[in-house]
Amino acid sequence: MKFSVNWLREFVELPASVEELAELLTMGGVEIEGIEKRGANFDNVVVAQIKDSAQHPNADRLSVCQVDDGSGQSRQIVCGAKNYQVGDKVPLALPGAVLVGDLKIKPSKLRGVESQGMLCSPSELGLSEDSDGLLILSPDAKIGAAIGSLFPEDTILDVEITPNRGDLLSHFGLAREIAALTGAAAPSPPSGERAPGWAGSIEIAAPKECPFISFRKIDDVKVRPSPDWLRAKIESVGIRSINNIVDISNFVMLELGQPTHAFDADKLKGAMNVRMARAAEKFLALDGKTYSLNPDNLVIADHERAVGLAGVMGGEETGVSETTRNVLLEAAWFLPGSVRRTARTLNLPSDASYRFERRVDPGMVLAASNRAAELMREIAGAKPAAEIATAGKLPSPPPDVALRYAHVDEVIGVSILPTRVDEILQRFGLQPASSTKEQSSWRIPSHRFDLQRAVDLIEEVVRAFGIEQVPGQARSRSTPESEADRTHDFEATVRAHLVGRGLNEVRTSKLISRKAGALEAAIELRNPLNEDHAALRKSFVSPLLNVLERNVLAGAQQVAIFELGRVFLPPEANEERHLGIVLSGKLAPSVHWRSQDRLLDYFDLKGVIESVIGPANFRRTERSGLVLAVEIFSNKHRIGFAGQISSEQTKAIGSSSPVWFAEINLEARAVSRPTFREIDKFPAVTRDIAMIVPENLGHEKIVATIMEANEPLLASVELFDVFSGGQAKNFGAEKKSMAYALTYRDKTRTLTNEEITVVHAKIRERLQRELGVELRE
Repeated sequence: MKFSVNWLREFVELPASVEELAELLTMGGVEIEGIEKRGANFDNVVVAQIKDSAQHPNADRLSVCQVDDGSGQSRQIVCGAKNYQVGDKVPLALPGAVLVGDLKIKPSKLRGVESQGMLCSPSELGLSEDSDGLLILSPDAKIGAAIGSLFPEDTILDVEITPNRGDLLSHFGLAREIAALTGAAAPSPPSGERAPGWAGSIEIAAPKECPFISFRKIDDVKVRPSPDWLRAKIESVGIRSINNIVDISNFVMLELGQPTHAFDADKLKGAMNVRMARAAEKFLALDGKTYSLNPDNLVIADHERAVGLAGVMGGEETGVSETTRNVLLEAAWFLPGSVRRTARTLNLPSDASYRFERRVDPGMVLAASNRAAELMREIAGAKPAAEIATAGKLPSPPPDVALRYAHVDEVIGVSILPTRVDEILQRFGLQPASSTKEQSSWRIPSHRFDLQRAVDLIEEVVRAFGIEQVPGQARSRSTPESEADRTHDFEATVRAHLVGRGLNEVRTSKLISRKAGALEAAIELRNPLNEDHAALRKSFVSPLLNVLERNVLAGAQQVAIFELGRVFLPPEANEERHLGIVLSGKLAPSVHWRSQDRLLDYFDLKGVIESVIGPANFRRTERSGLVLAVEIFSNKHRIGFAGQISSEQTKAIGSSSPVWFAEINLEARAVSRPTFREIDKFPAVTRDIAMIVPENLGHEKIVATIMEANEPLLASVELFDVFSGGQAKNFGAEKKSMAYALTYRDKTRTLTNEEITVVHAKIRERLQRELGVELRE
């Protein structure tokens, strides 16, 4: 919310500078998001009156105005705005003026007609964001007066108010907070002439949603533009001026925090009542839109129809207009949850709902009504009724809260005298109910519903005492590593490995759709909100394939994603932490002519899995929805599965590339740890072995046979070529060709060619002897 510093200064003595004020509020827990300067302190900008207006001879959208700027001579101005009438008073920028955005004004010709200045909009003077038309000034403005006399310089604070501090959503409320923090005299709310209440012909059919409402008849109002001081105040904080009656209602809301609404009394039919809306009841709001209501929406109605959405917005049919002569002023206390529900359901937020949702002060309802009535009498020449019609009962103040003085010292960490604690709490409006040397009980004011426990009172004490005065202490000690710590560290390591491999983490809903058999015997919800959230996921297959489908539709050439989260296994919905992985598309998107143009395959998926769990065993299996399916084993325990998504599902997704999927149960706590070794100082030598072997002879058996030779110079073995199937038809039936690169190295010296030849020959002979392979020369 935006606050005017000049307006705040009317209630309380402020710190010497705006910076000190911002620091005070920030340290007191009221966050300042921005500070900006406002006002129309421009040289050569004066009040002028439009005496005549004619159509521009060469432009349909322009007009030629004759204006009086107080100099005694008429001045001709070409204007593009349409919101003025002859006789209106408007700001005139004379030649030599420099406006917002360094706009320099000088005599010029517009479409062949001379213009001796410019008539200004609010945005051109930095008064608001409104640039749709001219700034129409009060009829009482003096012609020729400097515009700065009507709109003095001001500083606007953009303040972030937490949801539990609805009492700060007004200038009086924030001023009261500043007084409490500084120790200044507490301000008194300007409530106007008090009117007695009486039980009028008002029916509250929904007392839970509306415990209290009041109406006051105000006759003989004169609806016209607001005086400049009123307009300047509300527009300085972002509220657009409408007319004096509507502006008074907005002014009181900004000043006291209590929204009010003015109905055109002559357009109301019969007695007023507060009720829930009827099913499909139509309501034309002040924003010009018609809304279809439901029985969850609270409305203010007359005998025939709904005339206002309670706490949200009034109706256009009974709104104040230029023809309004009599007003019915409403002020009420609405249940925050009811207002929030209506505003959210209809997507109709408003300044009033923003305050009602955060709970307005019950003690300010009638005070705001009196203040608005008094301003209408002063500004609009109105005659307020002597009494206010009321119905219902205002909510009771919050219950008393007990506080032990020793508890204050324990929580804050410093010793504060009980007299000091009492003094601070009374500055915040609390009154002592009872007191002893050890503890006290406090009556909570109606505007501080957030004070419910002793720790809430302690927070008020430390805010005024000054958090900066509490010395820093090492009050905590290191604690043993817990299971939660180990789980967090483990999953952080998994994420780091996967991100390092180029995968992106995604988050999907734990609830899955009922579409096309996606449930797959998952645990269904008894009362799902909709068909897209009908059951608990038992696997990441469906959620991650949905993510893949959206990426494919967006044209992604490569999708490499993972998700780490909970799944719910039938039949008891046992929870487990699983990791799901999906790979599809090209190894690298074709953004460069040197990109590797190959598709991600099974070995890429295997590499990703082993980067997380370390070396693992993969055993062929059968699994629905997968081809080339394998089970994943780590330390002889089955921890997951992997494979290629079936062609039917791949086509349904729209992918032209194979889709690889893996899911791992992270409860096994299997994760690879990085190992480090010294960089080798001496060069390595690589020799190849190519051999023809039986089709059923596996890679693992060959590698194991080579390594069992225990040759100390052998550093590594790598398979680099395989010919099988149709490619190996020249090798004989059920034969294939495999080629390995063997790397030799000694950590202490450079090897000779003769040494390597001897060792390599021994390995070749071992392969022939143990496996019966046929070496290819």
